[in-house]
Amino acid sequence: MQIELRNIHKHFGPVRANDGISLRVQSGTIHGLLGENGAGKSTLMKILSGYLSLDSGQILVKGRPVSIQSPAQGIRHGIGMLHQDPLDFPAMRVLDNFLLGRGSRLRQHRARAKTELLQLADRFGFPMDPEEMLSTLSIGERQQLEILRLISLGAETLILDEPTTGISTPQKVQLFATLHRLAAEGRSVIFVSHKLEDAEELCHRVTVLRHGRVSGEIEAPFQSAQLVRLMFGQDLPPSERATIPTGQPVLQLDHVTLPGPRFSIPNISMTIRAGEVIGLAGIEGSGQRLFLHACVGLVRPSSGQILLDGQDMVGQSYHHLLKSGMAFLPANRLEEGLVEGLTLAEHCILTDRENMPFFVRWSEAREKARQKISEYNIQGTPDSPIESLSGGNQQRALLSLLPSHLRLLALEHPTRGLDVESARWVWDMLQQRRRQGTAIVFTSADLDEIRERSERIYVFSGGNLSGPVDATETSTTELGMMIGGKAYEIA
Repeated sequence: MQIELRNIHKHFGPVRANDGISLRVQSGTIHGLLGENGAGKSTLMKILSGYLSLDSGQILVKGRPVSIQSPAQGIRHGIGMLHQDPLDFPAMRVLDNFLLGRGSRLRQHRARAKTELLQLADRFGFPMDPEEMLSTLSIGERQQLEILRLISLGAETLILDEPTTGISTPQKVQLFATLHRLAAEGRSVIFVSHKLEDAEELCHRVTVLRHGRVSGEIEAPFQSAQLVRLMFGQDLPPSERATIPTGQPVLQLDHVTLPGPRFSIPNISMTIRAGEVIGLAGIEGSGQRLFLHACVGLVRPSSGQILLDGQDMVGQSYHHLLKSGMAFLPANRLEEGLVEGLTLAEHCILTDRENMPFFVRWSEAREKARQKISEYNIQGTPDSPIESLSGGNQQRALLSLLPSHLRLLALEHPTRGLDVESARWVWDMLQQRRRQGTAIVFTSADLDEIRERSERIYVFSGGNLSGPVDATETSTTELGMMIGGKAYEIA
């Protein structure tokens, strides 16, 4: 299905998210939309799918002008969007989420819907249990369900916003095979990403945005250097591993067993030192998130001790551990880290743990927000709703709201959905924390990031923990083998 956007404009106050963007997507192709964080990619696709209204411009579907004012209208025109953070309901079952968006058909016979779901899942090789709770699925599995739901609703053009962030390599391979199959069937796929290697591997044509405008369009095959120049206006220097001496033990896990929804992880013993970076590798759902939650008091171990500076913290609340110098940054920024509907200034008020006044001083809150905007280079204003910011700017906002002094910072996919330059900026901020003595523990679906940023790596596989591995003496291939259960060694 051919899609054309003509001279699209969208402003958020003084911010020109889309400043006269035009592009055409042909039927049966995978069209890449690249750009740095804040370039306007997600805004443009939300306009096309009906989640946002345009200020001016025109959308054409099969050569005819259309007005798309809601996601339901988008689906009626054959356009569906899979968002970077899935818009689903984890507290509901898989089948209930599959039925969403059907209007009066929501009351259809569940047995018929279950049969349709299982047939689609079998057709595309997505294993699905219709009665399973969505909360037990990984990000990749939730994406698979959303693709099946959009296809069942009749979507002929599928928009995928940063779909490869936070999913495992096997899930990525399966996703790409599915997208190629959809294109071969005559559907159009718009692949929104900042990952150059994904665009090179998958897309037939790429449009690059910079500062809300089209900076270039290229037919495959692409050259990474050319795409980088279009995205950033310059070549980027190679990153270097930071050398920061480690200090005394900060966190110690002594024969800890973690209870999980699918399996338990037994007998974890580990010491994390001040200024050290520990990387956690593994297929999503293998226990990394459970481990991070246990470190910061969000999950209580069934046995063992977790010591912060020698003091047992088992049973203490996250609020208490936050006061003690520990913090957690989740991957799902709007679901767990930020409050949708609140502004940057209001987030500053909520996180002012040292000076919580009885009455809110709005002028002081806005000034504090302006300071954070300047220091962390956030593209927004004190009164910007947090959901109006790009993913990269939401991550900058989260980092700006952390306490100034931390003993340990646990991060889940810290650069998820970020372009190369923004990812480097995040790690520059984390290196500053390390120099102040903060220990860093993080998980990532990007094995290269884990290997390049960590000093020691632990691998989760099949409910077991192996390691530690010296990050300077291993390769991405070796990590992949350990994740698959080979070269296994108990910590």
